[in-house]
Amino acid sequence: MNASVSPLSPQESARWETPLLDLEAYLARIDYRGPLTPTLATLRALQRAHLQAVPFENLEIVTGGEIRLDLESLQDKLVRRRRGGYCHEQNTLFATVLDRLGFAVAGRSARMLMGVDAGRITAIGHTILDVTVEGRQWLVDVGVGNVGPREPVPLEEGVEVRHGRWEYRLERSPLGYWLLRHRRHDGWFNLYQFGDERHFRADFEEHNYLASHHPGSPFVRRIVAQRNGDAERLALTDLELKTFRPGEAPELRRIGVEALPGVLRERFGLVLSPEQEAILLRRAESLAGASSEGEQLGT
Repeated sequence: MNASVSPLSPQESARWETPLLDLEAYLARIDYRGPLTPTLATLRALQRAHLQAVPFENLEIVTGGEIRLDLESLQDKLVRRRRGGYCHEQNTLFATVLDRLGFAVAGRSARMLMGVDAGRITAIGHTILDVTVEGRQWLVDVGVGNVGPREPVPLEEGVEVRHGRWEYRLERSPLGYWLLRHRRHDGWFNLYQFGDERHFRADFEEHNYLASHHPGSPFVRRIVAQRNGDAERLALTDLELKTFRPGEAPELRRIGVEALPGVLRERFGLVLSPEQEAILLRRAESLAGASSEGEQLGT
């Protein structure tokens, strides 16, 4: 530990870094001009505005950068540089905003399933939020890519909700956890499951390190950018772009290496520095080369 930095007290380590938040800058970033009173309507409007403005992405990792969860780093990346991030970044920032506005917000950690049977144990590693407002608990998640809920979900067994034309269901898994499911064109899809235990920044820091450094992590191995839209949703994985619409099978488009910066800019609102863009293009060229070689070998 740097000798010039005092360790956090037990009380501080359990809190969001709310005093350091530039609330005005954040609200301008998500283009939100509505009420700020801690009501369900405010929570719902803030979540939708955040998802509209801030994409899900891992480009800092694939261009050689570091993902940091202290509030100054989050504000610099997601607010001032108008970039996106993944669950640990986005939900930590969003929780800090909610805490500043007077919401009762606690961290949780989930086990990602992404279609896996809910009877199977997967690793804990997805940051989510539990927000208490108007006498009820709500699941809030702005960091699960293009498949996540666009509004709070009541933390109640058997509840089904519609966010526009997107549908979600919360039930109990065979293991006794809360299970969040999303209705796709081919039926209900298991997103993740989670317990009632509270998790803290120390937990998210550890999960973040694994997600951004472990060689088996999809965020280390692949280029990822996603957008959770109202009418359509986008998922870029390496050089494949999928478009999702409610009740329809996804459309797949393969993009060329040279088109990648334009797709990121026009479809996801992501603009990299010239240095990062050069690194990303080299990474994309290696992916294209590997794909071409695989096709020639018939794999």
